[in-house]
Amino acid sequence: MADSKPAPGAPKPKLDFTTLGGLVIAVLAIVGGLILEGGSLKDISQFTAAIIVLGGTLGAVLVSTPLATIRSATVKAFGLFMEPADPASATLEEIVDYATRARKFGIISLEESCEKIANPFLKKALTLAIDGTDTQELRVMMEIEMEVHEQRGEAEAKVLESAGGYSPTVGIIGAVMGLIQVMKHLEDIKEVGHGIAVAFVATVYGVAIANLVLLPAGAKLKARLRQESELQQLILEGVLAIIEGQNPKLIRSKLEAYVHAPGGKAKSGQTASAAKAAA
Repeated sequence: MADSKPAPGAPKPKLDFTTLGGLVIAVLAIVGGLILEGGSLKDISQFTAAIIVLGGTLGAVLVSTPLATIRSATVKAFGLFMEPADPASATLEEIVDYATRARKFGIISLEESCEKIANPFLKKALTLAIDGTDTQELRVMMEIEMEVHEQRGEAEAKVLESAGGYSPTVGIIGAVMGLIQVMKHLEDIKEVGHGIAVAFVATVYGVAIANLVLLPAGAKLKARLRQESELQQLILEGVLAIIEGQNPKLIRSKLEAYVHAPGGKAKSGQTASAAKAAA
């Protein structure tokens, strides 16, 4: 989960080479193509165009999105350069351990261990289970929390997607503004040609920022959100199985699908159905 802390001994986040490498490859390909065509970096280096595109895009996002959502989306966007440690396997082992102890000594024996759980979703679900919450009520409560978490994550990804939609349009505005300035000096044909070339730099900036940074970042935030939802579903099914007193081996067998099978939605639905059938 996005807001959970890694448990002691869990693998730590590491540099995400796919995000970093993808940006480097994209920039090198575009700049390299420009140079091969006889151009230079000076052709696309224009400070005023950058101000227009970045400032205009930021302004549009501020108008359309609450500030709190923009802040959280910004934090998540910078976090894309770090690859989160996959906690699914460790969480599975943790749940199986709890199931084994609950089966031997009763679920109340997990009360002390519950206080040391780093994952807030697991901690809340297990606390409710220890307090004797009805399984149906527990499922409803945790599914509401899962839904809220997913809505917040979608809103954060939407910030980047919205910015990716505004950026090319703002770039066109910058290009038109540049052309207006060119039209004031039609008497000098050399300056006109140079001015037109410079005017279109804003369009390049707008399209490049949208398609190389903002839209891909929004898509990756959604992909990570699906992983977090999978982990929450794993936890919920595991805790419900503990309450029902199921065999730890059976619990492991059911929850392993979340660790090994690709595709969040189908996998979660299949495992949930299996859990109901086994119950």
